[in-house]
Amino acid sequence: MTTPAPALLIAGHGTRDEAGAEAFRDFVRELGRRHPDLPVAGGFIELSPPPLGEAVAELVGRGVRRFAAVPLMLVSAGHAKGDIPAALAREKERHPGISYTYGRPLGPHPSLLAVLERRLDEALGGTARTPEDRADVTVLLVGRGSTDPDANAEVHKAARLLWEGRGYAGVETAFVSLAAPDVPSGLDRCVKLGARRIVVLPYFLFTGILPDRVRQQTEGWAAAHPDVEVRSADVIGPEPELLDLVMERYEEAVRGDLRMNCDSCVYRIAMPGFEDKVGLPQQPHFHPDDDGHHHGHHHGGHSHPHSHAH
Repeated sequence: MTTPAPALLIAGHGTRDEAGAEAFRDFVRELGRRHPDLPVAGGFIELSPPPLGEAVAELVGRGVRRFAAVPLMLVSAGHAKGDIPAALAREKERHPGISYTYGRPLGPHPSLLAVLERRLDEALGGTARTPEDRADVTVLLVGRGSTDPDANAEVHKAARLLWEGRGYAGVETAFVSLAAPDVPSGLDRCVKLGARRIVVLPYFLFTGILPDRVRQQTEGWAAAHPDVEVRSADVIGPEPELLDLVMERYEEAVRGDLRMNCDSCVYRIAMPGFEDKVGLPQQPHFHPDDDGHHHGHHHGGHSHPHSHAH
């Protein structure tokens, strides 16, 4: 008898917006439909039903003993770093005999960057598909915002990766709450940098109160600045790329394959403009003072994690 694969538990932020909460629940149901042999359940940390504990109880009720938890979040802030692990530890006490592994947040994965690029194309009406067309487009990527500097830095990382090789004039960053710059300040900054066409791109998975606020603030600023063309792009949404990425994170968690930042590594993934680097063998850097013996203290460039065949 083979041991069944661990179940999949999806952990969401929670939102006061009913449409946003329903988008999450729909997404979890769709994952279940796509993977009929895999028990799938999802719950929220706060604000909306069902709570994460209820999702765990549902899986236990279906006979599940092992599961992998994937945070349905773009960045690792307080929820992914603290609240979910604490909630899972509590569930382990409630249900003796269960075991789980914990996956990592979703972004900034190349497949999500591809969806963001699509959202920008849609907002521009399909008029800026080539680097030449995009040269006058400045993007303002707006994250949730956190009191955790590392989480805010992750949004900057996504912005930089979105800019690389795609030909936009620039990709600036702003936040809707808890961190500066806010949306109006971010738009002001774009103008100071010479922006004439700006697309505000919400770095959010689903519709909700915060993405709505991004759009309202954008429209308010645009009304006060009629000389600047400003457009609003849509959230990422329940795209096939997102469904696939959650399964990728599940597989990683099941295998215990939690890696360094290889998702956006030019040696693994064909990033726009860097396609020639994929699969290149990596050599260690030799220090001029090195005697040629490897004592293990050289920083070997990318050689250690990237030398494996993929």
